[in-house]
Amino acid sequence: MDNEFPDIEVSGDTDAYSKCDLCTNSKCCTYVTQQIDTPRSKYDFEILLWQVSHAGVGAYRDDDGWFVIFEARCQHLLGDGRCNIYEIRPTICRSHSNDYCEYDAPAEDGFDLYFPDYDSLLQYCKKKFKRWTTGNPPPS
Repeated sequence: MDNEFPDIEVSGDTDAYSKCDLCTNSKCCTYVTQQIDTPRSKYDFEILLWQVSHAGVGAYRDDDGWFVIFEARCQHLLGDGRCNIYEIRPTICRSHSNDYCEYDAPAEDGFDLYFPDYDSLLQYCKKKFKRWTTGNPPPS
């Protein structure tokens, strides 16, 4: 994930509201994650390899499990980083907490495993499965 943020001073006096006010990149609105079942079989990883073969798609594992991440800027972001539909934004946007966000640390710092692309996941598959090949059939 691209974490190019301007340097800002976030002190103990900076509350969640003012932190968002200082944010011009709206990083939390530039990607979507979807939790997936833990991949176990070679076939599961074949599917994940197919997914991360697409531009802007990656995968990661953290304390909550496995996720596919889609780098896709929200269509409602204005040029200054504010939301164009703030008053009628979806519930998930309303419930998003920024107590600890990408301004505090890059999201990757919380990932146990991160696969931003095909090559990184393929390398992991080759280590995980001693006899890795592509073209693995679905489990019976």
